[in-house]
Amino acid sequence: MHEQPSLLAALVSALRAGSIEVVDLTSPLSSSTPVIQLPPQFGQTAVFELEPISRYDDRGPAWYWNNFRSGEHTGTHFDAPNHWVTGKDLADVASVPAQRLIAPAAVLDFTAEAAKDPDFLVEVDHVRTWEEHNGPLPDGGWLFLRTGWDARSHSQEAFLNADENGPHTPGLSPECARWVAEESPVIGLGVETVGTDAGRGHSFDPAFPCHSYLMGSGKYGLTQLQNLAALPATGSVVVAGPLPIVAGSGSPARVLALVERS
Repeated sequence: MHEQPSLLAALVSALRAGSIEVVDLTSPLSSSTPVIQLPPQFGQTAVFELEPISRYDDRGPAWYWNNFRSGEHTGTHFDAPNHWVTGKDLADVASVPAQRLIAPAAVLDFTAEAAKDPDFLVEVDHVRTWEEHNGPLPDGGWLFLRTGWDARSHSQEAFLNADENGPHTPGLSPECARWVAEESPVIGLGVETVGTDAGRGHSFDPAFPCHSYLMGSGKYGLTQLQNLAALPATGSVVVAGPLPIVAGSGSPARVLALVERS
């Protein structure tokens, strides 16, 4: 009599067989990775930089390694609650419970709307309509906003899409941001844009409502995601791996999705 394989053994078998696909949602991190730009009176985040320590040379004949410099919120990254003043007394990125780094995801697709209007805002009614067709948002999971914006990640200018009035990128309306933070069952919001807020978020009330409401509610953000087009509307499981930086407000992260394929 053969014993049933363990759940973990079954998972490994499915990964090897391809019946569970691993989709990388992470933007490659380099000096050309787009970074957010704030008005000049504020501090600015650093672009990613590598500083060679040795590369099979007289500084280290058999090994290659680097120091790197990066902002916590550069590239695909994880926002912890203490990133915003509303969550200043809440968790840093090192304190995020490990079990919360593996969670289901709902993917809401607004690529057509964002293509027509880069300032497109998702309202609560949009989410309700999605739930009517796909079921409720996952309890303890992620809400991912697909807008097609990852196609612009090759260019700082195209990605930020800014003019004299500021950046123009899609996101949530203030009321939807409040609802996601305070009433929905998800643990956080994931987006393809440079930050969780819409480009016009600086002019909303409150300013940057996704940051204000989500962080203040102890929820999280994932930004600059890629390849959301490869995920189903429901059913994927996301593994988000930020560095556990003590007292850090966030971290670049490798974000993977497990997708069951028939």
